[in-house]
Amino acid sequence: MPSRPRRTSPQSRSRRRARGPAIRRTPRIAEPRPLYTATDNERPVTLRPEVFAPAQRGGGWGPFAETFLRANESALTALDVRPEIGASSDGAVVRLKPGGRAGAIPLRSAQTGHVVGGFVVKPRFGWSGVGRVLSETGWHASPEFIELPLVPGSGREVPPWVLAGPVLARLAELLGALRRGYTETEEVLRHPRGRILWHRYRTESLARGHWDRLPCRFPDLDADPLLRREVRWTLERIHRDLIAVGAGDPMALALALVAVRLLDRLSDVLPSVPRRDALRLALGANRPLETVLRRGLEAISWIVDERGLGGGRELDGLAWHLSLDRLWEAYVETIIRRETAATGGEVRVARLRETTFPLHWTDSSHRSLGHLAPDIVVRRGRAIQIVDAKYKAHLSELDEAGWRRFSDEAREAHRADLHQVLAYSALYDADEVTATLIYPLRRSTWEALEQRGRSTSSAELLHGGRRVRLELRGLPFGDSRTMQGGSVVST
Repeated sequence: MPSRPRRTSPQSRSRRRARGPAIRRTPRIAEPRPLYTATDNERPVTLRPEVFAPAQRGGGWGPFAETFLRANESALTALDVRPEIGASSDGAVVRLKPGGRAGAIPLRSAQTGHVVGGFVVKPRFGWSGVGRVLSETGWHASPEFIELPLVPGSGREVPPWVLAGPVLARLAELLGALRRGYTETEEVLRHPRGRILWHRYRTESLARGHWDRLPCRFPDLDADPLLRREVRWTLERIHRDLIAVGAGDPMALALALVAVRLLDRLSDVLPSVPRRDALRLALGANRPLETVLRRGLEAISWIVDERGLGGGRELDGLAWHLSLDRLWEAYVETIIRRETAATGGEVRVARLRETTFPLHWTDSSHRSLGHLAPDIVVRRGRAIQIVDAKYKAHLSELDEAGWRRFSDEAREAHRADLHQVLAYSALYDADEVTATLIYPLRRSTWEALEQRGRSTSSAELLHGGRRVRLELRGLPFGDSRTMQGGSVVST
């Protein structure tokens, strides 16, 4: 039976006309979370209080400045960022002073504790320079990832190799460590092998009249085919993302070629998408794993969870940090080893605890300084060269600005470097001692100094019949020519 039209009174119609047409509410668009950027060892960045704290009547941060620092203390420490609280006409001011690490961290709200922004520290010598140095050193001083939430917006600020390089290095180690071993396999065979599963034979084969089909369990030689298939899927995903940005990033293109070489080793298997729940179970804290296997599974999980290779594919990226001091030391070690191989000599490095001299204090309160360890020591017969790598701009600033215009802080830091390397020289009994400080330079600055014969400066100290030669040497940070001769990762 058709429904009757609903009758409305004149009063209700007039009320609807008075209210006017219905207003369509548009969904509220969330404001983008800000990403602050800085350069290592340079000027601090001032944060906007309205992003991280509720509005204050007098402006500024009010009592929330200290709360903000407590909420972000672990992240700031991991990235070597020093917070500073100052004062202005609008109240308290919070600044973040970058140190000697590049990387990205999330920033939490002082009111809610939720991630509302991010902070990226870029390298002073550019991403391309760092990429070339990482390539030259074989990614031994590679970025380290921090157990923190994703960093808003960092996927478009950080180049793709920051994650792709360590992932490829870990997968190369994993493939190299996968040993062929025996695994238990079950198959239905025509001839017996291993142990016959009689209960399955009775309930499956005999019940169906297939008396000649024998379910067997036997050890079979294999190299974990499922893991190799999952590694192949991961490599294909990385390769696809690197190629997408490779035209504008030589480092991404170089890593894409590394991925191709690794894929060649997996040509016998088909790719398989790793399962998130299986990865989480394998990486559980209660399950012991070999270091190489754990590192490889972690790398696979980063790609499965779409943590972002950078370069614009994903907006957010992993939290990570890279010690530029350690990277520079690794690069200088590579150069010194190459030079020593050509001229002869023995190289010892602090990284392997080969140059450690313990200090035995009479006062136990000085135990925090328990040893001296020069970065690199080269011995050639009765001659010793002590090399200390310093990730600072002392040499270029000293040459361009002159000692008189050197800031007091930089001048004292330079003196401290000299005193340190000279203290190292007193540790060795040798006829000739050379103490060398090596600083990073931009390629253009190094070329200008090299043309004038000033890329290395030296002085001699004579004391008690012993001669010590002091050298200040500059090296270009990330020589573009090393990309052709260096190896990105060992494949």
